Amino acid sequence: MALVREEVVKTALRLLDEVGLENLSLRKLARELGIQAPTLYWHFKNKQDLLDEMHAAAMAAMDGLDGAPGPGAEWDAWLAWMARRIRRGMLAHRDGALLASAARPIGERWEHVESVLEMLGKAGFTPDAALRGIGVLTDFVLGTTLEEQQAANRAEVPAAPDPARFPAAHAAVLAASDHDRRFEHGLALILDGMRASTSER
Repeated sequence: MALVREEVVKTALRLLDEVGLENLSLRKLARELGIQAPTLYWHFKNKQDLLDEMHAAAMAAMDGLDGAPGPGAEWDAWLAWMARRIRRGMLAHRDGALLASAARPIGERWEHVESVLEMLGKAGFTPDAALRGIGVLTDFVLGTTLEEQQAANRAEVPAAPDPARFPAAHAAVLAASDHDRRFEHGLALILDGMRASTSER
């Protein structure tokens, strides 16, 4: 049976979950597929090309898993939904955030950026403010998810501060360990800041 591009990407994502991004190689992928490594170059120019497709597939897998905001929803509801969707897509795979940071924008992703910029423009954002807002939100989602996945991979978890000596720090560290709550708090702060920037003009 002829090897198809989609099957290569699917197998690569499964291998990513098993060995992690650092240990994912075209040679290992070829061995998993039962082919010679040069055969992969019929489908992908290089490893970077494969990583781009892997990330796109991981994000596409989130389509239809939950309902998007309904017709007439405000821009902030859409951005919150998109941020949560991207985070889930990265968390669905080992080193998903590392994969996202290594991937380059491809055609479909630029179309997505264009639609978001148009939406924010209609909401009163200047092109510069809209792009900066998207950038801050993207960096936040990627950064917090990367930290969450790296924390899960650490062999040893740092001990929390002594509550008797450092009660405030102890409470803060425990609160920060709730990644979902931490993410939602940061997301709300960013959206509040974007709302404030439009109301000031």
